Amino acid sequence: MKTILITGCSSGFGLETARYFLERDWRVIATMRTPRTDLLPPSANLRVLPLDVADAASIRNVIEAAGPVDVLVNNAGIGMLGALEGTSLDKVREVFETNTFGVMAMTQAVLPQMRERKAGVVINVTSSVTLKSLPLLSVYTASKAAVNAFTESLALELAQFNVRVNLVLPGRAPTTSFGANAQPRMQGAIPEAYAAMAQHVFAGWQQSTEEVTQAVDVAQAVWQAATDPAAPMRIAAGADAVALM
Repeated sequence: MKTILITGCSSGFGLETARYFLERDWRVIATMRTPRTDLLPPSANLRVLPLDVADAASIRNVIEAAGPVDVLVNNAGIGMLGALEGTSLDKVREVFETNTFGVMAMTQAVLPQMRERKAGVVINVTSSVTLKSLPLLSVYTASKAAVNAFTESLALELAQFNVRVNLVLPGRAPTTSFGANAQPRMQGAIPEAYAAMAQHVFAGWQQSTEEVTQAVDVAQAVWQAATDPAAPMRIAAGADAVALM
C-alpha cells in the first residue's frame, strides 16, 4: 500500500483528491490547518493531521508523524484578487508564503527520504492562469508561475534519484470555496480607479458559458501524475485548462 500526503484538504481540490485516493486503497494523509475528521469517510487508511505550510515547526511535525511518503501533493493555496496598486506588500507576502514558499518548504522536507529510497513523486498544483494572464490576478499568478519554474528545474535535479516531479494546472473552479476564502484579502484591493474594470471582469465571469473545472478533474490529474511514470510534466485539469494548454 502506497502513501500519499496531500496539503490543503479542508475543501475543494485537496478534499476531493483525498477521497479519490482512499477509494483506490491508498494510505492517505490528509492535512489541513484545522483538522476535521468528518469531511472524509472513516477508513483505516486515513490520517487527518494539522498542517500550516507557512510554519516550519508544523511541517516538521507532520513529516515525522506521516512516516514514509510515496507521493507528496502540494495543493494548499490561498487566493488573491485585486489590483496591484491596492494590494499591500504584506498581502503579497502572505500569498507567496503559502502558495510558493510553502510548496518549497514541504518539498524540501520530504526529499531526503525519497532520495534515499530512490523513489517518490512530488505533485505541485498551480493554475491555468499561468497559461493565460487575467486582470486583477497579478499577485496570485506570480505566486503560481514561480512554482511552475521551480518545478521544472527541480525535476532536473531529482531525475538522478528516480524522483519524479509534476505540475497539475486546474482551470476556473467556481463550485469550490476558493473565491470565498479569498474575500478577506480583497478588502481595499480594488481602488476606485480600477472599479469599472473590475465590474466588467466580474460580470464576464458570472455570464461565462465556458466549461469550467470540477474538483474531480484535479483528483484525476493527480492520480495520473502519481501512478503513470510516463505522464507529462504539465497536466491540465478541467476542460477549460485543457483548452488553454
